[in-house]
Amino acid sequence: MRHLAAVLSLLLAVALRAEAPADAPVAAPLAQEAFAALLTRDLVTHFNLEGDLQLEFLRPWTPPERVARDWQVQITEYPSVAASALLLRCRILADGQPLGETTLTLRAALWRDAWVARQPLTTNTPFDASQLETRRVDLLRERDALPAAVGDRSFNFVRGVQAGRLLTWRDIARRPLVKKGEMVEVSAADGMLVVTMKALAMQNGAQGEVVTVRNLDSKKDFSAFVIDENRVQVRF
Repeated sequence: MRHLAAVLSLLLAVALRAEAPADAPVAAPLAQEAFAALLTRDLVTHFNLEGDLQLEFLRPWTPPERVARDWQVQITEYPSVAASALLLRCRILADGQPLGETTLTLRAALWRDAWVARQPLTTNTPFDASQLETRRVDLLRERDALPAAVGDRSFNFVRGVQAGRLLTWRDIARRPLVKKGEMVEVSAADGMLVVTMKALAMQNGAQGEVVTVRNLDSKKDFSAFVIDENRVQVRF
């Protein structure tokens, strides 16, 4: 009988193994690396972060005393902004069952390529990537650093920058397509009817910005959107 029970147990185990998908997850404890990966994914989505977010636990973390096939983490209290020091509260779920909440203290770094001046940059010159190089920086510490994904010929350098210095958002600005004191073409559309006229720009403006222009006949000022070089549009 004992031999028969052992055989039946073996046959049952083989049958269950055959029914399970080859790639079915195996029940396992929640490792710290996997926990950090779940937190990272949630934080990247919540704060809409771009770059490589890395987290470090500042206090010892003890994994739950159980195993599960599916581990999930739900952050229940976020900090107001992403920063190099994070305090958050989260809930851990094992196969859909909550295991309670815990408070975590983390050190965070968001690594991304940023622009560095290869040579001295001159004020009011067009943005030129050939004068720059990239450096990997932590944007949670270098918060003003200009990411290397930003910048094209629609920008100007608006401040002098020494060689070797990180560029910041204050070092560039959109190149004005409309300049104060110059004539611009104003267009206004109402259905199929389009009217154009000339006006005087009362301020500088980059593409998409709203500027004040002056009617040459009535001397009245009105607002319009910059759409191209010396062209603005009135929108109703």
